[in-house]
Amino acid sequence: MRPVYLDNNATTRVDPDVVRAMLPYFTDQFGNPSSTHAFGASVGAAIKKARRQLQALIGAQFDDEITFTSGGTEGDNAAILSALELTPDRTEIVTSAVEHPAVLTLCAHLEQVRRVKVHTIPVDRRGRLDLDAYKAALSPRVAVVSVMWANNETGTIFPVAKLAELAKEIGALFHTDAVQAVGKLPMDLKSTAIDMLSLSGHKLHGPKGIGALWIKRGVHFRSMIKGGHQQHGRRAGTENTPGIVGLGTAAELALKFMDDATTRVKSLRDRLEDGILQRIPNTCVTGDPMERLPNTANISFEHTESDGIPHLLSRVGIACSSGSACTSGSMEPSHVLSAMKMPHGAVRFSFARDNNEEDVERVLEVMPAIVEKLRDSPGSGPYGRSPEDVLSGPYLSGSRTGCRS
Repeated sequence: MRPVYLDNNATTRVDPDVVRAMLPYFTDQFGNPSSTHAFGASVGAAIKKARRQLQALIGAQFDDEITFTSGGTEGDNAAILSALELTPDRTEIVTSAVEHPAVLTLCAHLEQVRRVKVHTIPVDRRGRLDLDAYKAALSPRVAVVSVMWANNETGTIFPVAKLAELAKEIGALFHTDAVQAVGKLPMDLKSTAIDMLSLSGHKLHGPKGIGALWIKRGVHFRSMIKGGHQQHGRRAGTENTPGIVGLGTAAELALKFMDDATTRVKSLRDRLEDGILQRIPNTCVTGDPMERLPNTANISFEHTESDGIPHLLSRVGIACSSGSACTSGSMEPSHVLSAMKMPHGAVRFSFARDNNEEDVERVLEVMPAIVEKLRDSPGSGPYGRSPEDVLSGPYLSGSRTGCRS
C-alpha cells in the first residue's frame, strides 16, 4: 500500500509548483541581488516579489517589514535577543511552558549566562494559557513576551492578539512563534499589537532552511548577524534566493488553499479522531476542543506506551509522531504534555492538503489491533509486546479489524 504521511507539523512535502519556481535561481537567475547590473536586478526583483507574497499571507502592512531567515529557530532567537539588547534596563522575559525548544532553550541559556529572569506561564489540562498568571508576570521590568500562536504538539491556539495588547500596556515588545499557524489560520497582523512574528517555510510546503521574521514598522531591531547591509541591515549575508523564491511561492499557494486547510483538512482530522474514539476505548483528544489548529490531532491512549504506536505504524507505512520532531529523539516525556499534567503519552497526527480519506481509513484499519496488542500482551519488548510480534499479528492480512465498542 502507498505510504501515509501524517506528520506534517514536523515538515511538509515541498509543493511541485514551489520546486518549479525555485529551479531557475539555481541556474539562469544566479546573480547576486546586491549587484547593480541586470543579473542582480532580476534576482532582487524576485526577492521583492517573495516579500509581497508573504506579506499577503500574514496580513502585513508593508513588504519591507519582512526579513528572511534560515527558519523559525533563527527568527525566535533574533527577536528575543534584539529586544533584550535594545532595553538593557529591562531584564525579564515572559513565555509559556509549552513553547518550542527554540524559545525555551534560549530562555534557559539567558537565565544561566545573562541572569535574565524568565516567567514561564503554566497551562491547564487542555493546554490553555493561565491568563491570570500571565497578567501577574507583566511588569515594567519585562523586555519581551514570546508566546507561540499555536502549539506544535496539541494544536492549541493562544489568544496572541489579546496577549500582545496586555504586553503593550507595560511597554514590553511582543513576539510570537507562528511556525505552526502561518498558512493554516487567516492572519491580519496590521490590525494587531504584535511586534514580531517568526515563521518557517518547510511547515507550509516550502523548502527547508528558509523562514522569515516579520518586524512591524517602527519597532527597533538589533541584528544578531553582523556583516553587510543586506535586508535593510537586519540580517547580513547574501540572500538565499532559491529558498526565498520558494517561500514566497509557498505563501501564495497557502493563501490560495486556506479554505481547504480550514474545511476539508479539518474534516479529515475530525474523521480520524471520531473513528479512533469510537473504535478504541480509553482514548481522548488533547488540546483545546474549540481553539485548535484544523490539521492537528493529538490523541492520548491510556495504558499504552505512546512511543510504541508511531514505531509500529511506521512499520506498516504510516508516519506520525509521539511529539514534536525537535523532541521526539529524546527519552524524556514531552514537555508539552508534562506541562498539561497529562498522565499518559499521546500520538500526534498532523494533516496537510496532500492527505485524503484513504489515509484516514488506512490508519483506522490498523490502529485498534496495534493498541490492543500493546495494551494486552505484556512481553519483553519496550512497549510490552515486542514490535515484531505485534507486526506479525493477523490484522496485517486484513482478516481482523481489532475494533472494540
